[in-house]
Amino acid sequence: MTSVPTPIPSRTQYVLEEIKRRILTGRFTPGQALVETDLAAQFGVSKTPVREALKTLAGTGLVVMSQYKGVTVRMVDADMARAVYDVRLLLEPEALRRAVRRGASLDAARDALTRADQADDTAERSLANRAFHRALYVPCGNPLLGRMLDEVRDQAALVSAVAWAADPSWDREASEHREILRLALDGDADGAARALHSHIASFVRRAFPEVEADFEAAPEAQKEDGQA
Repeated sequence: MTSVPTPIPSRTQYVLEEIKRRILTGRFTPGQALVETDLAAQFGVSKTPVREALKTLAGTGLVVMSQYKGVTVRMVDADMARAVYDVRLLLEPEALRRAVRRGASLDAARDALTRADQADDTAERSLANRAFHRALYVPCGNPLLGRMLDEVRDQAALVSAVAWAADPSWDREASEHREILRLALDGDADGAARALHSHIASFVRRAFPEVEADFEAAPEAQKEDGQA
């Protein structure tokens, strides 16, 4: 018989989403200790749902569990940024290219841009930006590709939260988002993919200058320049 995934209890789900939200919006910062008793008191629950939520977050890479230090928000460094953004650069532009070529609706991406422009605080803008990127790759027609990108989505958002705290670049990114969406809506699949690749690469280079120049240009752009 096929096993059915055990649903997460509602209290655990609530605690999980709230801790994740605080991490990804910078309220809980990298390296910060997450103490079960403190979190349980904040959320008005027992330690059990907190413990289960933290285990789930450890599985997604947002927190680290240590026998000696307990649970802490994952630290962000150049190696982590390189690994996460390398995956995004390999997969996300291709997913967008496929979405455009199959004529998928990008209404969700347009709505996310509007929410980002109208956001009252950085937390809401951050969530809207995440929604924008997901709306570009989910309709690619390959559910597995979408799930692979979903798996690195939270870690990418953690990198972004750290970078934005140090050097907010909302306006520049919003402009790049609008250009990506314009190209996609015009049916320019390759142009939209190149613009998305450039957008992702330039962000990680600004946030982590020590990352080597692996992200200089999209493969399509390299071919056009006659490079191998």
